[in-house]
Amino acid sequence: MAGNLGASDAVRDPRGFALKFYTADGNYDLVGNNTPVFFIKDPIKFPDFIHSQKRDPYTGITEAENVWDFWAHAPEATHQITWLFGDRGIPASYRHMNGYGSHTYQWVNEQGDAYWVKYHFKTNQGIRSLDGSQAAEVVGGDADSHQRDLHQAIERGVFPSWTLYVQLMPVAEAATYRFNPFDLTKVWPHADYPLVKVGRLVLNKNPENVFAEVEQAAFSPNNFVPGIGPSPDKMLQGRLFAYADAQRYRLGVNHTQLPVNAPRATEANNYGRDGLGALNTAGRAKNYEPNSFDGPAQTGDALAAPVRLEGHTGTYTTPAHTKDDDFFQAGELYRLMSDGEKDRLIANLAGFLAQVSREDVVEKNLAHFHAADEEYGSRLEAAVKKLRAGDDA
Repeated sequence: MAGNLGASDAVRDPRGFALKFYTADGNYDLVGNNTPVFFIKDPIKFPDFIHSQKRDPYTGITEAENVWDFWAHAPEATHQITWLFGDRGIPASYRHMNGYGSHTYQWVNEQGDAYWVKYHFKTNQGIRSLDGSQAAEVVGGDADSHQRDLHQAIERGVFPSWTLYVQLMPVAEAATYRFNPFDLTKVWPHADYPLVKVGRLVLNKNPENVFAEVEQAAFSPNNFVPGIGPSPDKMLQGRLFAYADAQRYRLGVNHTQLPVNAPRATEANNYGRDGLGALNTAGRAKNYEPNSFDGPAQTGDALAAPVRLEGHTGTYTTPAHTKDDDFFQAGELYRLMSDGEKDRLIANLAGFLAQVSREDVVEKNLAHFHAADEEYGSRLEAAVKKLRAGDDA
């Protein structure tokens, strides 16, 4: 996520997991990660979060000081931090990690019943991860380790696959659920909403040209098809705008005409005309609606179910659900870990947090882990103090 093109594959970082479905009704883009949650839940924080993770303008490297300073002021990140610095933070390969839609979306069935839905792509190869020392060895030997592994496996006919499951929540249950079900920093417990098997994703062909078919692929979560729509998930609402805008900047206003982004089953109709990268100007066809020349026509069909809105405009505090705190799921995740997993988590976190020089930043972050689980916070605090004492010696 944070690395530039050409950065080492075997590093501790989330991996994107995006899919483009070429359906009979047009393209449906699903954007996600290999993590079920994210660091923030308010899109206004997104640019600042990314700034804190990127290279510092003075040193030219990613600074622990900046990363942890942002997290010190973002307690909602505690769950994702716990996930990222745990055993699954460095996948052994792209084939051995899960994928998640992460956001909450809307599905509507033929009877008009609406559900909130979360996507889970479970790897059929099994979960395999690297610890810090293993990853350092892999990075030193091959910066393109994961890309090479995936390409070679498909070339050999060992096609990696994922089973798709979904969680379904009836729309009416969202308002009274014990925490905000649209909060990207939280997961829905499987005990409440079990996984429902949907299908299978198989990677059975390598691209002939990586630039044309991968680098030029544009994923925009506002590309929906009838029956699938957005939810009040604030981060998703931000991405509905931001991703399409980024693609227009990155690839140009006509990027939807590129073969990898164009629909397969239907003609690519839009109101665009000319501009950089125009591949099809549609001749004399009208590009406005309404019109008198058999041009574009609004159908009026509802593509998704309406969402009831309540609240205020402007700046205000969102009403809390009964369990809307930022720490309890991080604590639950910690308590699910084995003793060995906890040991590695503490070592990974302490090694990074101990690099921070400002004591107040360290203390604010430690308070988050104490709030998640007292043992978790105490062990991490002791490990950080031990490392920092060694540096001072």
